[in-house]
Amino acid sequence: MLNEKFLTDLENYLKSGQLEEDFKYSSEERRMEILDYLERLMDLAEVADEVATRLIFKNSALGQMFNSNNQK
Repeated sequence: MLNEKFLTDLENYLKSGQLEEDFKYSSEERRMEILDYLERLMDLAEVADEVATRLIFKNSALGQMFNSNNQK
């Protein structure tokens, strides 16, 4: 499920300015698709952050403390 090449390609596409160039010369419909895609990407980044936090703190004392506080 994890694909390092896809992430590298996406990172390069974003950092290179090519996405901005594509946006600049796209139709209004395509621009909306690009913005929707970026919004979804940002939403997924938030989910990834939550999952990473759970994985990191799952078996730690700090994680246990947060878990018990969330259950109250």
